[in-house]
Amino acid sequence: MMRSQQQNVEWKPRTTLGAMVLSGKINSMDQVYENGMRIQEPEIVRHLLPDIKNQVVHVGIVQKQTDAGEMTRFNALVAVGNEAGWFGIGKGKASQMRTAIDKATNAAYLNVIPVKLGCGSWECKCNQLHSVPFKVRGKGGSVTLEIIPGPRGLGLVAGENIKGLLKLAGLKDAWTKSFGSTNTMSSTTKAIFNALRSTYSVG
Repeated sequence: MMRSQQQNVEWKPRTTLGAMVLSGKINSMDQVYENGMRIQEPEIVRHLLPDIKNQVVHVGIVQKQTDAGEMTRFNALVAVGNEAGWFGIGKGKASQMRTAIDKATNAAYLNVIPVKLGCGSWECKCNQLHSVPFKVRGKGGSVTLEIIPGPRGLGLVAGENIKGLLKLAGLKDAWTKSFGSTNTMSSTTKAIFNALRSTYSVG
C-alpha cells in the first residue's frame, strides 16, 4: 500500500524551523540537514518533499488482558521516501488501525534521512545515481543486511519487501545479502534504514 501525501493547507508551524520553511527562507531538505536542524513537525517534510510517498510495512495486533476485559491495540510500521534519496521509518501504536498508521507515518517523517546515491559498480561506472556508491551494511535486531552496488539494468536483487523499501529510497539497481530472519519486518526495515544511513556516515 503506497500513496502520495497531499499538502496540508491548514499547517500552522509550531517551531522556528517550520516558520522558516513556510515563509520560504528554507526551501530544501538539504538546507535543513546541512545546518543540523532538528525536524519536529511532519509538515516540514511534506512541504519540502511534496512527492514523498508512504508504505505500510507491517500492522500487528497486540491483545492485553485488563480488569475491564481484553484490550486490543494495533502496532504499525511505516516507511516513507521520495524515490530520489530521502527515506524514513516510523512506528505507531493506537487502539484503531488507521490511527496507528497515521502515528507511524508522522514518526517516519520526523525520522527521514538523506541517502547517498551513486554508481559504485565496477561493471558499470556510469556516474549516474541509480545504486549505492559503495557496499553498505546495516543491522536491526537479529537481521543484518548488505546492499552491494549493481550495474545499470540489473534491477533490485532482493525479496519483495526489501525491494519495495529500497525503491522508496531511490535505488534502482543493487544486489542484497541478508543474514537472519528477514520475515521479521521490524528488524529487516531497521537493518535497511541503518544500511542506507551509512551511505553518508561511511562515505
